[in-house]
Amino acid sequence: MKSEAGSTLRAFLIELVVYAALVVAYFFLVLHLLGGALHDLAVHHRYIYALTAIVLIVAQAVFLEALTTFILRLLHGRSE
Repeated sequence: MKSEAGSTLRAFLIELVVYAALVVAYFFLVLHLLGGALHDLAVHHRYIYALTAIVLIVAQAVFLEALTTFILRLLHGRSE
């Protein structure tokens, strides 16, 4: 029982670190690639900017969750 709890905690911490690194990388990627366009939208087209921001947030969540799951499956498969 203790071993299972330790394994679960370890998997959670690994996922947390991987996900945090991916979120930071995604932030800087979007900032670098879309920063100017998003700023122009924010200044000139508020409603389109709001919709774009929501779409980016949802896309980030879906993509990073799928990527994190894939990476953890690769790591878990190698450890066994």
